Amino acid sequence: MSFSDLFDSEFKSRNKGHFSAIVRVAMADGVLIPVEKAFLDKLAGKLEISAAEYEEILENPLKYPINPPYSYAQRLERLYDLARMVHVDHHLGDKQDVLLRKFGLALGFTPGNVNYIIDKALSLLDQKVDLDTFTYEMQHMNK
Repeated sequence: MSFSDLFDSEFKSRNKGHFSAIVRVAMADGVLIPVEKAFLDKLAGKLEISAAEYEEILENPLKYPINPPYSYAQRLERLYDLARMVHVDHHLGDKQDVLLRKFGLALGFTPGNVNYIIDKALSLLDQKVDLDTFTYEMQHMNK
C-alpha cells in the first residue's frame, strides 16, 4: 500500500466516523425527521460517503468509531463546518437552532453554554466570516 493510499484510507475512515457520530446525534431521540434526513443526505455527499456506506451507517451508526475533537480549537472547527452546512440553505428555519444545539452538545459544549455558543456561531455565519475569524471570535467572545 502506498503512502497516498494510506492517507486516503485514513481520511475516508475519519469521515465515516465523523458521519456516524452525526447520525447518532440525529437519531438520539429515536426519530429521524425529514429535515435531519435531508441534512444527512447533503453531508454524506460532502464527506464522500457512498450510497452503500450511507445505508450501512444509518442501519448501524455504532459500527464506526467516533473521532472526537480533543481540543477546543478542533471543536470550534467542527462546529464551523457543521453550522455552515446547516445554515447555508436557510430552509431549516427554527429547526436549524435545534439541530445545531444537538451537534453542539455532541461536540462537548456544556448544556450551560451551548445556547450562547450556537447563537454566537450563527451570528458570525450571518456575517460570512472565514474559519480563522470564526475561531478567533469564538475563543474571545467573553472578553
